[in-house]
Amino acid sequence: MSLNKKTIEDIDVQGKKVLCRVDFNVPMDGERITDENRINGALPTIKYLLSHGAALILCSHMGKPHNVFNDTLKLNKKEKAKIDALPEDQQAAATEEALAKAKSDVKKFSLAPVAKRLSELLGQEVIMAEDVIGPDAQAKVAALQPGQVMLLQNLRFHAEEEKNDPEFAQKLASFAEIYVNDAFGTAHRAHASTEGVTHYLPAVAGYLIEKELRIMGGALENPERPFLAILGGAKVSDKIGVIKNLLEKVDVLIIGGGMAYTFQKAMGGRIGNSLCEDDKMDLAKELLAKAAYKGKRIVLPVDNEAGNAFSNDCLHITVHSQEIPDGFEGMDIGPVTRELFVNEVRRAHTIIWNGPMGVSEFPVFAEGTRAVAEAVAANPGITIIGGGDSAAAIQKLGYADKVTHVSTGGGATLEFLEGIELPGVAALNDK
Repeated sequence: MSLNKKTIEDIDVQGKKVLCRVDFNVPMDGERITDENRINGALPTIKYLLSHGAALILCSHMGKPHNVFNDTLKLNKKEKAKIDALPEDQQAAATEEALAKAKSDVKKFSLAPVAKRLSELLGQEVIMAEDVIGPDAQAKVAALQPGQVMLLQNLRFHAEEEKNDPEFAQKLASFAEIYVNDAFGTAHRAHASTEGVTHYLPAVAGYLIEKELRIMGGALENPERPFLAILGGAKVSDKIGVIKNLLEKVDVLIIGGGMAYTFQKAMGGRIGNSLCEDDKMDLAKELLAKAAYKGKRIVLPVDNEAGNAFSNDCLHITVHSQEIPDGFEGMDIGPVTRELFVNEVRRAHTIIWNGPMGVSEFPVFAEGTRAVAEAVAANPGITIIGGGDSAAAIQKLGYADKVTHVSTGGGATLEFLEGIELPGVAALNDK
């Protein structure tokens, strides 16, 4: 991945309107934000742009709204066509139901609570637009002055956002003179607000994207060795490309979580009712053989905590990883494996971790993930948490400030680790 992209420090924003794509897709409980990590991640870029005299227009998506509506809460063409195909006596009720769902989504997926919290964090008003490219947004953009900041409504209230519709992208771009992308979490998607707008405006990276590329890119291209990658999570199929790419770069690869059971079965083990992708066992054997050929070590669990039901309160036993009895499924790494993995972490000078070691949402099966998190946090080398569940775990355990970097990406981080070019980054101007 090229790191030679222009950033906000390479352009003059004084007195100019700047459209900045951020990732404010934060978890919510009603109107309460339960994790502010992504908002905090965007603050350095926002503060830089405001202090350098930009009139700042922020845009983001939030969740996956119904997408049947636009700025005037009219049905889009696809939804209208579905209703028009119904018998005439059913159309009025169907229209009313669709609009009611849309109105519900407007409240559920509104960015208004984010604007309120961002106002508090910045110590100045964040002007909230009631729409995205509609009359309210247009009026507020026109009135926006240097040093002021506004937030457009949820981009995904328009189906055109995810379709990368050129007309929608052009309307967004017409609000500004410069485009800044600081949403690493959506950089792997070629959407209107991440790739489309770059066809109409000078496009540069914000501090967060620059940091993600510099730290993760540096670890992949020029790591301090030994270089250790820790992969967890449920499925081998989700991380085939990541494993293949990392085997070219790391010295040691730890595989834990649900994906480890496919490897254990491929090696002739008994895994009971554990999660297993039978169609990926040949691939698992191939990856083990490839690692051996390249002189790389793949470290798998040697014991597991297994339960007789997918529950925190199930009967659970500690067993050898290749001797899980029928009626039980592996739920976490066992105590011997925890010690084994922790020792590998202690020896490493560069670490990338993506994915939990077990069903960490159940407290009784969170010990493996906790042990790895503690060891990674205590390592004085370069320590990178690759987004997703492992990022959530490190935040929950209070170790986020003890590691080098917690990536804000989920899918974007995985694709970066896989060596895939991210459309939202590739579209930015080169230096």
